[in-house]
Amino acid sequence: MSSYQITVGVDIAKRKFDAVRLENGKYKHKTFDNSVDGFATLITWLLTFGEIKPLICMEATGAYSIPLAEFLVNSGHSVSVVNPAKIKAFAKSELSRLKTDKADAKLIARYALEKQPSLWTPPPPTMIELQALLRRIEHLLEIRQMEQNRLDTANPVIIESIKTLLTLLDEQLESTRKQIRQLIDQDPVLKHRAKLLESIPGVGSASIAHLLLALSEHHGFTHAKQAAAYAGLEPRISESGDWTGKTRLSKTGDALLRKALYMPALVAWRHNPAIHVFCERLKTNGKNGKAIACAAMRKLVHIAFAILKSNKPFDPLYKTKLALA
Repeated sequence: MSSYQITVGVDIAKRKFDAVRLENGKYKHKTFDNSVDGFATLITWLLTFGEIKPLICMEATGAYSIPLAEFLVNSGHSVSVVNPAKIKAFAKSELSRLKTDKADAKLIARYALEKQPSLWTPPPPTMIELQALLRRIEHLLEIRQMEQNRLDTANPVIIESIKTLLTLLDEQLESTRKQIRQLIDQDPVLKHRAKLLESIPGVGSASIAHLLLALSEHHGFTHAKQAAAYAGLEPRISESGDWTGKTRLSKTGDALLRKALYMPALVAWRHNPAIHVFCERLKTNGKNGKAIACAAMRKLVHIAFAILKSNKPFDPLYKTKLALA
């Protein structure tokens, strides 16, 4: 692979992203809308620096990163999509403490320049369709919640209109969920992997779809910790000298996957034998409910990864190194 002397670091969020261009130790920064128009504006901005195309690097954040990465690749740009854990480790090596969107984009640009990560290629078409459908579910749920909130305080004259829209949204949600089920059923590999995931107590159809996407073989994860880091479920420890702060989730990575796993983790805490024992041990050690739920989410990802890798359904009595990692 060519060595890139110009890099662009992208820190992407739900509604916007920050891009920082790095060349000869000098930075250029700009913020863009996280939309197709924003993607096109980014390309126009990059062209103002000349015809040499840089290496554009961003963290793997699932629903937020892939649309931009696809747009850039289809526009002829070189793109790397990196596991957030690698960026975090690089930040530690630099003793980096500043935490802003602009600073993160600078950090990613420096990482790309030093590490020259491998180029990203778009996922298989089925995974692209699955991700689009899951994003649509999320958007419909957001709109539905807004309309439901309006209904609670609405003037009587608009209540019927809101109820009509809520009914339509429910129909669209059911239709989209049906499309997801059909997409999985029509793909032999996805159907088989979904069956394996169904064997995990606490995991339902919604979380299965997100796990199929996050644990797609396209990502090339070799161990469960990589998958957990992709989901933003790896713990982040704050410590300085003799002081140790709270351990929190890194919350980088796929936010939709974390959201999709929260309720299954609570169900698994009660009904999944392997996770129940794990959670009760944490409870005995003084962990609070939220911390235990987050740990259960991480454990679900580990178990799901182990099951898909071993190609064997869940067995609470069969402990593998991968499942316990």
